[in-house]
Amino acid sequence: MNGHEIRQHPASRYDIRSEIRLIPWWAYVLAVIAFIGVQLIFHRLTWPNEENPPAMPFRILLPLFIGLIPAFLGLLIGYVNRDAGRRGMSRALWTVIVIIVPNGIGFILYFLLRNPVQAGCPKCGNAVDSRVNYCPHCRYNFHPTCPQCKAGVRPGDGFCGNCGAELRSVA
Repeated sequence: MNGHEIRQHPASRYDIRSEIRLIPWWAYVLAVIAFIGVQLIFHRLTWPNEENPPAMPFRILLPLFIGLIPAFLGLLIGYVNRDAGRRGMSRALWTVIVIIVPNGIGFILYFLLRNPVQAGCPKCGNAVDSRVNYCPHCRYNFHPTCPQCKAGVRPGDGFCGNCGAELRSVA
């Protein structure tokens, strides 16, 4: 990069795999139990005594699709539980809210009101809000600026787009 290095704030990167890894093991167990429970209800309690049962594709696909709903909700509850802790929020409070508030409104409230992710500073390791420009503990610069005019610069820029200064000293 022409002798200079511009860093990106660690919380500004998004990776779906890391978000899925937040879901705890107990949420997967809860999802499997919910899915299997719906299958048992449909196949053991609903249709075995009917004289004219529904068509075979309907008997197979309906329980599968309906079973995915509580399974997905179980995974979402686990995600909210871990994500709230990662964002410095009360895990227990938000888990109870998403369970108790009906019709998915608890989930909507959580996703609208949640705090930004706190990432570790690459220099000192302390938790830092992703909205800040400098680490409050060690003054590490997450969003580099031009040393001359203090305008924001992007990774890979050789010169400031505002004043034309060379960005070799931006580290």
